[in-house]
Amino acid sequence: MVVTVDGPAGSGKSSASRLLARELGFAFLDTGALYRAIALAAQRAGMQDAGEEELDAWLEEVPLEAKSREGCFLVLLDGQDVEPFIRNEVISQLASRLSALAPVRGHLMGLQRAAGQAGDLVAEGRDMGTVVFPRAEAKFFLTASENERARRRWRELAQRGQPAELDEVLADLRLRDRRDSQRSLSPLRPAEDAVVLDTTGHGLPEVVEILAQAVRGRQWVLAQKANETL
Repeated sequence: MVVTVDGPAGSGKSSASRLLARELGFAFLDTGALYRAIALAAQRAGMQDAGEEELDAWLEEVPLEAKSREGCFLVLLDGQDVEPFIRNEVISQLASRLSALAPVRGHLMGLQRAAGQAGDLVAEGRDMGTVVFPRAEAKFFLTASENERARRRWRELAQRGQPAELDEVLADLRLRDRRDSQRSLSPLRPAEDAVVLDTTGHGLPEVVEILAQAVRGRQWVLAQKANETL
C-alpha cells in the first residue's frame, strides 16, 4: 500500500509522515531529501546555474540512491549519507529552484517509484499524490496558515543552530510557495482524491492519529473489496 502526504513547507508533513510510517509499520520516503541531495551535488559540481540540456547529461553521472534501512529510505550521494549537509536554507532554496526543471523531476521519478514497488510506503513531498503515485491507495494534503508555517520553520532553524529573523523566514516561505505552486511541471496542489487537513492549531500526535485512522479505514475498505472478489 502506498500512502502519499503532500503539502507546502511548514505544513508539518515531514514530521507527520515519518511518525505515520512508524505507526503503520510502513517504510518512509522523504522525497524532499532527494531534491536537496541533487541541489547539494549541483552546488559541489558548480552546476547550480546550468541549463536544462547540460543538467540532463550531468544527472546521469550523479551517484544518487535511496537505500532502505531500518524502515526509512536513506538518501546517499556517492555512498555518503547526505542528511548532515542538506538541511540549510541555501540548499533548500536551490532545491526548490531545481525542482521546477524537467530533467531533475524526470531523473528522480524512477527512484521514487522504485521505493513504492518495494513494499508498504509513506511518501512525503509535493507531487506524490498527483504525479509520482497517482494510484496511491491513500492520499493526504497537509496545510496550515502562512504565519503558522513560518513560525514552525523559524523554530526548526533555531533548533538546528541556524537562527534567522521571522520576517526573513516568512519571505522565503512565500517565495517557495509561489515557485512551487506556479511552476509548469507538477505544481503544488492537492490531488482530486486527497484528504486535505489544515494542521493549524493541531499538535503532531493529533495529526498523526487522524492520518493513521484514515489509512486504517482505507485498508479495511480494500480488504472488504478483496474478499468480495474471492
